[in-house]
Amino acid sequence: MASCNFCGKPIPTGTGKLYVQKDGKLLHFCSNKCEKNLLVLKRKPRQTRWTEEHHQVKKGVKQ
Repeated sequence: MASCNFCGKPIPTGTGKLYVQKDGKLLHFCSNKCEKNLLVLKRKPRQTRWTEEHHQVKKGVKQ
């Protein structure tokens, strides 16, 4: 099971979107919200309050 590259939530099989960059990197997204925040708005998951990565940084788990 893949997880969203932006918010970190697990994506159930058969749902979500797969985006392939020009360099061949695969990006998995659970929703349009996550896709637009990363690709269009160029936001970083660490600074976006509702993502798992932000919660981990705030707790001090991830450096």
